Amino acid sequence: MKKVFLMAMAAVAMTFASCGNNTKTEAPADGEQQVEVSALVDNATEQLNTLLGEGDATKLGEYLETIKQKAAELLAKNPEVAKEYLGKVQAFLKENAEKVKAVVGDNALVNSAVSALVEAPAESIISNLQQAVGTVEDAGQQAVENAVDQANEAVEDAKQAVEDKANEAVDAANQKVDEAKQAAADKVNEAAQKVNDKVNEGADKLLKGAGLK
Repeated sequence: MKKVFLMAMAAVAMTFASCGNNTKTEAPADGEQQVEVSALVDNATEQLNTLLGEGDATKLGEYLETIKQKAAELLAKNPEVAKEYLGKVQAFLKENAEKVKAVVGDNALVNSAVSALVEAPAESIISNLQQAVGTVEDAGQQAVENAVDQANEAVEDAKQAVEDKANEAVDAANQKVDEAKQAAADKVNEAAQKVNDKVNEGADKLLKGAGLK
């Protein structure tokens, strides 16, 4: 149940972030607000009545978490609507405390969920939800910044790797050019040496033939 609730908190935090600091959601008119709250409360009490009739403590605990999720969603739109919604759901649970107790029994986890939702004032629950949203939003922002930093670092690493490979290729090419130059120079020197040897050999023969040597 906690995992699902945290996911709801993340969704609400994203809603806040997308609105930005300079834009505010318009609060509905009183009449619209009453209609919205009444519809939500009617749906919640209907579901709770059904679950109390079924007598399944686990399902009841899960639905209590759903109520908190709905309050978190409403909080992103209008805190007053969220507070009124929670207050009326709390009133229903208190009026049906005996039925709730009979269903929950000794289930410690669901007892804790009931206590957390019923015993604390609606204002306190809304305050806790707001703090949770802020925490998740901050964590989400930090995660985004970390991801951006990692992406930039990966790009820089890739660029450096490409530059290193390019430099290695240039060095290898230069080395090949130097080796080719040296080989060509050696061939030229070798050919020149052979020509000199032939010239010297011919000169020796001419001198010998002329009796000068």
